[in-house]
Amino acid sequence: MSQTSSKTAIVTGASSGIGLETAKALRAAGYRVYGTSRKPAASSEITMLACDVTDDASVANMIETVFSEAGRIDLLVNNAGFGISGAAEESSIGQAQAMFDVNLFGLIRTTRAVLPIMRSQKSGRIVNISSVMGLVPAPFMALYGASKHAVEGYSESLDHEVRGQGIRIVLVEPAFTRTSFDQNLVRPDAPLDLYAADRTGRDRFLGEVMKSADAPEVVAKVVVTAATATTPKRRYTAGSKARQVSLLRRFVPVGAFDKSFRKEMHLPQVP
Repeated sequence: MSQTSSKTAIVTGASSGIGLETAKALRAAGYRVYGTSRKPAASSEITMLACDVTDDASVANMIETVFSEAGRIDLLVNNAGFGISGAAEESSIGQAQAMFDVNLFGLIRTTRAVLPIMRSQKSGRIVNISSVMGLVPAPFMALYGASKHAVEGYSESLDHEVRGQGIRIVLVEPAFTRTSFDQNLVRPDAPLDLYAADRTGRDRFLGEVMKSADAPEVVAKVVVTAATATTPKRRYTAGSKARQVSLLRRFVPVGAFDKSFRKEMHLPQVP
């Protein structure tokens, strides 16, 4: 407790699910925790602040509030995000941009806002919540997968840029987690009958995997590890399924991986 009792953490998207459990876990680890959401509810465990990560002024005001109260910011956990469930061409450009503005550019906004503070401290850590869909294909969630692939590339590149300033950027990659994420998936705004059957298969797959999905506390525990490790790894998988997928992607031949992947996703075995 004494190692982190003077440290301050911000967790975006902390009103429920992974964000809320992460905020609780960090508080238990000794951090002074600020959670954010667009419409924060009162909490007896953490300080909740209003923040829309798609708005520059909102992000700046949130960071200024935390810094003025705490005097430092040691940890930023970028968790805010949402998904679109549908084939890639079933979403308009506007819908795709709206999701990227949260999942990628929201993360970039909060990161840019906190970096000068961490640089002046000569220390800081940013943990970005990615996904195994940032490692593997995401049929019928292609836009969400693309946003997480972008988060992976941004995070790994930024880590090399700021490491010499005492700042580290770390990725946490969950698989399916028992939160309201799947229930809150946005439907495409330009659906096509061509994809209706495959979309149904995707929904059936989600229903199956959510029965054995990890609890959000599993991810929260990994975030604490990533936040407190003296020499952090570049990325941490969260849960046994995520570790399995990561290993398969790295070591199984492409053809064999694709065949197994399509079978699990209830997609026809087309070469």
